[in-house]
Amino acid sequence: ETGYENTVLGEFGEPVGEAILYALQSGGKRFRPALLLAAWREVGGVREPEPLALAAAVETIHTYSLVHDDLPCMDDDELRRGKPTTHARYGVPVAVEAAFRMVELAGRMLLDGCRDLELGRGDMLRINAELFDAAGAGGMVGGQCLDLAAEGRPLDLAGLERIHRMKTGALITAATVIGGIAAGGSDEEIQALRSYGHHLGLAFQIVDDLLDATASSGQLGKTAGKDADQQKATFVTILGVEESSRAAGRHIAQAVDALLREGLNSVLLEDIAQFILDRRS
Repeated sequence: ETGYENTVLGEFGEPVGEAILYALQSGGKRFRPALLLAAWREVGGVREPEPLALAAAVETIHTYSLVHDDLPCMDDDELRRGKPTTHARYGVPVAVEAAFRMVELAGRMLLDGCRDLELGRGDMLRINAELFDAAGAGGMVGGQCLDLAAEGRPLDLAGLERIHRMKTGALITAATVIGGIAAGGSDEEIQALRSYGHHLGLAFQIVDDLLDATASSGQLGKTAGKDADQQKATFVTILGVEESSRAAGRHIAQAVDALLREGLNSVLLEDIAQFILDRRS
């Protein structure tokens, strides 16, 4: 639940508003908002209210990317989180518009969240930049473009990591950093969270590639084997299953080490990192 249901239906109408709510309420791990809240708590955000609107903004940006990711012109998938994808349910034109409207909605959530926490203008601007830089051409969108351009072409490990630092890792890192900024973290703490998010993002993608190659569609809640069908280079195709698993473990260890170096001995953030390594969907 976003807390913005009436706003979405009232301002965007039907069927676009319904498609937005369908996408946002279709389940999922809610990993990125959980990461933001964990970072906020670790850095010292203990007073009410919690930054729930900021967490919702990050999840809304992530969900918009999934709606566009699934389109026939992109990954062409009709299953997401165990349900028909948004375009399969509402049609391509509605899904395209709904996803774009989610960016607008995320901006509103971000502003509301900063106001809820009574953040100063400087921190508001920093948080805004973190989210939308991660979502744009230098992050998620740019990584998706590189990923599409690489289909059916040879790619080395450095090129693959570049794609996924942008496509997957940028928003994961932003979620972590935004939580730290919202809690008033020091420059050193923010840098530790950024490094943690960087390694966590790569580990997340490596595990994603492993699951795509080894799990069933029923386990994943989306179509398995899509990477192979689309001739995409993945960590599994470049490193193999065993070395990919070891690489994911190394990145998780580096993520936790980045926190420990700044004295952020967070059981919660360590548990999230371990969850990424152990997840099965």
